[in-house]
Amino acid sequence: MNARSTRMIKERLGKGLNTIIMVLVSLLLLLPMIWMISTSFKKAKDVFTYPIQWIPLDPVLTNHIKVWTAGDGFALFYLNSLKISVFLMIGAPLLAALAAYGFSRIEFKGRNAIFLLYLCLMMIPQQVLFVPKFIMFEWMHIYNTHWALILPGLFTVFGVFMIRQFFMSIPHEISEAAFIDGAGHFRIFFQLFLPLSKPALATFAIIDFTWTWNDYENALIFLLDKKLYTVPLGMQNFMLEAGVDYNLMMAAATAGVVPLLIVFFLGQKYIIQGFSSSAVKG
Repeated sequence: MNARSTRMIKERLGKGLNTIIMVLVSLLLLLPMIWMISTSFKKAKDVFTYPIQWIPLDPVLTNHIKVWTAGDGFALFYLNSLKISVFLMIGAPLLAALAAYGFSRIEFKGRNAIFLLYLCLMMIPQQVLFVPKFIMFEWMHIYNTHWALILPGLFTVFGVFMIRQFFMSIPHEISEAAFIDGAGHFRIFFQLFLPLSKPALATFAIIDFTWTWNDYENALIFLLDKKLYTVPLGMQNFMLEAGVDYNLMMAAATAGVVPLLIVFFLGQKYIIQGFSSSAVKG
């Protein structure tokens, strides 16, 4: 056996070992979710049986039915969360892309300094802004409405930074050729940059949907009417009503995670592509 064959065998063994380790780590991370889904189909007496019944021997659907029908139900909470999340999933990437185009392609005095100052906003904890937001929303008469969650969510520093990095990787020759042909900034943005930046836009849209769907603090502070509750508040309300009924709590948690899984699996191919493209230039 020559040295080349030995090296190839070692490389294959190393790749196989890495694959096994990654599979084991992934299964370890998925165990809580698997237990959650399994418990949601169990009767109350079977929740803490030992050894754990990963596949319920007597599965029931009553837990999921009760989650959607008992009390206020989850239908209204889902509708509220979907309305807010979908609105921001479309609006936030578009506005972030407009700002990113300005910071990456339009020359103006102090552009880099303004962008650096803009990035500094990422260091401000969101909790510090709750009181100013409350005062402003009261003045605008949007407190205790969904607009209190939608309007601030349309402007994200991370989205501007991420999409700007992607725009910086697009050759300047493309926009220069478009200028020579008589195109303006808006035409270049909508007809050239938006189609080219689909991976970055889709990646940020998925991330923004996840943030919005899981947003608990803003909904807790700025929403009072139960009819306006989102899924995180609805789940907390349901858990308070269900008490220590773990099978019902897990059914509610399973219902809350389904949209995130759907959005992730539909757009997972864009995530790695978008992040890798955004990291080409600093």
